[in-house]
Amino acid sequence: MRLGLIGLGRIGSFHADTLSRLPVVESLVVTDAVPAVGRTVAERVGAELADSPESVIGSGVDAIVIAAATPAHGELVRAGVEAGLPVFCEKPLSGDLSEAIDIARYVSSSGVPVQVGYPRRFDPAFSAARSAVEAGELGWVHTVRSTTLDPAPAPRGYVETSGGIFRDCSVHDFDTVRWVTGREVVEIYATGSARGADFFAELGDVATAASVLTLDDGATAIVSNTRYNKRGYDVRLELHGTGDSVAAGWSDSTPLRNLEPGVSWPAGPPATFFMDRLASAFCAELQAFTDVVAGARTSPCTVDDALAVAFIAEAAALSLQDHRPVRIDEVRQ
Repeated sequence: MRLGLIGLGRIGSFHADTLSRLPVVESLVVTDAVPAVGRTVAERVGAELADSPESVIGSGVDAIVIAAATPAHGELVRAGVEAGLPVFCEKPLSGDLSEAIDIARYVSSSGVPVQVGYPRRFDPAFSAARSAVEAGELGWVHTVRSTTLDPAPAPRGYVETSGGIFRDCSVHDFDTVRWVTGREVVEIYATGSARGADFFAELGDVATAASVLTLDDGATAIVSNTRYNKRGYDVRLELHGTGDSVAAGWSDSTPLRNLEPGVSWPAGPPATFFMDRLASAFCAELQAFTDVVAGARTSPCTVDDALAVAFIAEAAALSLQDHRPVRIDEVRQ
């Protein structure tokens, strides 16, 4: 299989390493907006270097992986689909909701498979939690808790283009809640604090957020996020039902200091970076995409999934702004 990779920043470089190690990937063609970055990554992983996304798409690849900056996602997805190439795109489809809707409609009408990058779907414990719900082991689920806590904030330049904490961070929790429970979010109330770097308030963003989601079966989900979790990168999930309670993300690398007398857990060093915490999930995610390219499976995270999450994030941002609960139907276009 011959794959193209567009964008070689932090996550793109990581994907280049992963793709180069997959046995099914016989050759890799890469490009980046910064030529020196492209050369460095291409040499490191033994990939062919192209001078533009158009060159990658026209180089005879079987599919493309998009890891470029968010503002380029929509155009690149459309270009790949127009060429009839299966596309893997890091979330989101677009930083603009209207464009995301247009892209989702275009992809759905094209018949070309597109997979959007939400790696927690490929974490073994998160997958097991979903299986437990599907099997009815929890009875009916009444409470979900999903957490993403970053050790330190991203640079101002990233936050300026990311759309804010709900669109670049909380979306992973929103997707997890939908995917694991199999339910849709109908309403959200979000709050937060800009305490921290000055640029959060300047950009109308918050550095710490909490969201209460109401699901279509009456269950409640609580999502917690922050840019300032000094102890490490914390990704966890809890599901509580009438028959059982389960958790994912609790391990010896969980970044918490336990104060129970006589208890030594967690025993290992805390996770400090999302690419360390979710390394196996990222690999499984791209392996799944190669199965999509080969026609062995359908997309495990569709444009419709990504759009549903985008609506939740949009409603969260509006809720924060207006200090009120927001129905998802209010932002659905």
